[in-house]
Amino acid sequence: MHELALCQGLLTQVERIAREQAASSVERIVLSVGPLSGVEASLLEHAFEIAKLDSVASGAELEIQTGPVVVECRNCGNSNEASVNRLLCDACGGWQVNLKQGDEMLLLRLELSGL
Repeated sequence: MHELALCQGLLTQVERIAREQAASSVERIVLSVGPLSGVEASLLEHAFEIAKLDSVASGAELEIQTGPVVVECRNCGNSNEASVNRLLCDACGGWQVNLKQGDEMLLLRLELSGL
């Protein structure tokens, strides 16, 4: 289950930020997880419950937001949203596209307390 390793890495980053800001605890963690990231949100939530124990985020709530898949056409230059299993250009129908958004896992926001 690679979601546990992802949570452990996330908490390393969260603890570093909390330490830099002199926070005593983390109340909320907001992530953006793209549909093509290979991360299963429900598994990530379960892994987070395990990984957060005995950390500065032991009482934290995890919020996971999912964004769109965005592609840019190499033929006509158009950018558009695409479905997960249909990465095509809306303008010309081309299949030669670059993925611009949708495969990321980003830390969007931390809510800290005890500053």
